[in-house]
Amino acid sequence: MSEGRGTGGGGRVGADGGPFLVLDELRVRFSDTVTIGPVSLSIQRGEILALLGPSGSGKTTLLRMLAGFERPDGGRVRVEGEDVTAVPPARRRVGMVFQHYALFPHLDVGENVGFGLQGTRDGGRGTSAAVAEALALVDLAGFERRKVQELSGGQQQRVALARALAPAPRALALDEPLSNLDPSLRERTRRELRQLIKRIGITAVFVTHEQEEAFDLGDRIAVLSAGRLNQVGTPEELYERPANLFVGTFVGRANVLRGTAARALGAANGQVVLVRPEQLRFGVGTGGSTLSGVVAERRYTGAAAFFLVTLETGERVEVQAAPDAARVGERVSVGATRTLCFADEGG
Repeated sequence: MSEGRGTGGGGRVGADGGPFLVLDELRVRFSDTVTIGPVSLSIQRGEILALLGPSGSGKTTLLRMLAGFERPDGGRVRVEGEDVTAVPPARRRVGMVFQHYALFPHLDVGENVGFGLQGTRDGGRGTSAAVAEALALVDLAGFERRKVQELSGGQQQRVALARALAPAPRALALDEPLSNLDPSLRERTRRELRQLIKRIGITAVFVTHEQEEAFDLGDRIAVLSAGRLNQVGTPEELYERPANLFVGTFVGRANVLRGTAARALGAANGQVVLVRPEQLRFGVGTGGSTLSGVVAERRYTGAAAFFLVTLETGERVEVQAAPDAARVGERVSVGATRTLCFADEGG
């Protein structure tokens, strides 16, 4: 990717001099036991923010509250300084790209894109011109008369994006935008999607449960679990400096050690140690801050291999090392080049 990452969005902010998009203490209650929020987020103009978390963490609900399809029980949504909490979706000017694209098979590409203009001020003016402009933005110029069924998955995704862009929205909300694509296409398509959004210069918020997708697409990532916001940061910040044990284990591969093994690597009582596979190394001897164990499995990945080591404490750790660093069944010592200690969160 040619464009750089950062927490800003080209230096421009909202109309009041503040962030472009603000979710202020948003919360919603579904039952006595299921609550989302309060969640507060600030997003700069031109920034791409990923909402990352497991199923049921509240990602899509937050996105729908941003777009106006869900009403919060409390809190505010502001766009360019304007409180839009009570504004309906059609007047909020936040384009929505749904998980399953919601394209109409009986309509051609141009009619699908033009459908997004119905009820807007562009609908009666120059619908064909607006459709052509939106398709050109997503590199599908001239596709107006194509049938949706004739398009690849990636092209259908771009048609859905063009439909969201046709009414000239102020921001984009994308719900799992690549989930319908074959795994072999996702990596290329997410790079193209990021480049496209950056070229257009629009502010975007998207939902995903895949860390790799969040890292590739997002300038910053908001990690959610059980309706709560755990941490917001760049991919590097989340990986290198997770705010808590959940973020550390959800973002990237991680070994978590407790008790004797944790204390051997520098943890205090009541703390757990988190260490990445690439931060473990095979050593000689058992003194100092090394752990002894036996290699139980080896998984070859090319330039490196992942070794599963059963420690004398009974715990297992994954070590990333050169493919010939150890053999299955070999007794080894394992040391850490870097560790993170957290309060024990109960397993």
